[in-house]
Amino acid sequence: MSTTGRLAGKTALITGAGSGLGRATALRFAEEGAAVACVDLNLTAAQAVTQEIRERGGRAIGLAADVSSSADSEKMVSDAIEQLGRVDILFANAGVAGTGNAADISEDLWDKVIDINLKGVWLSAKYVLPHMIERGEGVIINQASMGGLVGINGIFPYTAAKGGVIAMTKQMAVTYGPNGVRVNAICPGTIPTPLVYRSREERGDAPANADHSAKDAEVSKRFPLQRLGTPDDVANLALFLASDEANWVTGSIYAVDGGRSAA
Repeated sequence: MSTTGRLAGKTALITGAGSGLGRATALRFAEEGAAVACVDLNLTAAQAVTQEIRERGGRAIGLAADVSSSADSEKMVSDAIEQLGRVDILFANAGVAGTGNAADISEDLWDKVIDINLKGVWLSAKYVLPHMIERGEGVIINQASMGGLVGINGIFPYTAAKGGVIAMTKQMAVTYGPNGVRVNAICPGTIPTPLVYRSREERGDAPANADHSAKDAEVSKRFPLQRLGTPDDVANLALFLASDEANWVTGSIYAVDGGRSAA
């Protein structure tokens, strides 16, 4: 791998690493010298990203976990530490789409989205924090969303969960800063990923298995920069937050949304 070594000697655990933003960040971290634990509900997807990293000369392992499960979350952390030595960086990225509005969604959907997108972020941190506190250092990056910053019709449970991630990030930063642990959150705008496309299809904004290129072009006009984001836009910010360049950055919420939340 061609690397400047910004994460040389570091070990990162990335949830939801099998696709989209998690995959892009796993590859970016590995390029910069980190050993990466690629975690996904889909073990095959996690192992595919692991293989990509290894083929490029990096070090990685693939793990399966349901982040909404306490037992799975605890095991993924212990397995990462056993196989890679420690976890310096946690990128709590795993999530699912959640469509509908307050008056019409089912309680089951609410529970599922909150369990994965909010509780899952907490559980990931819960089991990695004791190890970071013991060493007196660590970085946690939580994946939130533009939907946690501004009102967006049709994704009520998703925005509720992401708003909770933002609040949780600030509380954790204040609580664990004295222990040397930095905690920040990223709020992406619309980025073409499998999750975004599933959300569109569930809302009825696009038919199942549609070609989304025309819709992407339409949506891009809503952003001041007149384009949609890319997974690398998020991966590059995550890299900065994970690196020593952000040593005095904690409790911050970063919008990566082409200016949409400022409009």
